[in-house]
Amino acid sequence: MSLPKLPKNLGMILLGIWFIIEGLMQLLSLSFSGLGTLMAIFAIVIGALIILQR
Repeated sequence: MSLPKLPKNLGMILLGIWFIIEGLMQLLSLSFSGLGTLMAIFAIVIGALIILQR
């Protein structure tokens, strides 16, 4: 069984999603325990994908 193809601009798509989530968190004052850690991990993954041009 083969893995589905990932889009070449996956890093940029995830970066856009990250910006939207960050904006909504600030605008709506959304918060929960562990949110900072989750967003930091998400940022590291996005950065790695952009560097790898995925």
